Amino acid sequence: MRGSSRVMAEPKSSAHLFAALGDGTRLRLVSRLCDGGPMSISRLTAGSRVTRQAITKHLRVMEDAGLVHSTRRGRERIWRLDRRRLREARRHLDLISKQWDDALGRLKAAVEAD
Repeated sequence: MRGSSRVMAEPKSSAHLFAALGDGTRLRLVSRLCDGGPMSISRLTAGSRVTRQAITKHLRVMEDAGLVHSTRRGRERIWRLDRRRLREARRHLDLISKQWDDALGRLKAAVEAD
């Protein structure tokens, strides 16, 4: 439980992370960066109906949540995913899932005891 208490000790940070992940366009960006590795805005917008300006705004939200980081390469910014933040989200969801399983187990035991 030691690691899980660390996740719960950062609710504001986790809420910011889940808010950033709570948008379909941003989830697609996460998926593209997971599959394709670091990319420029032009590569991220290729084949999409979303404008470069809109993608940039989404990337800034994700950057504020620590999900992505950018570096400058010539005139372009290259965006890369921070997989540690995704692992943090996974740990948080796993903890919530365990809490629900425990609560359902207690409810089942109480119902069966009657």
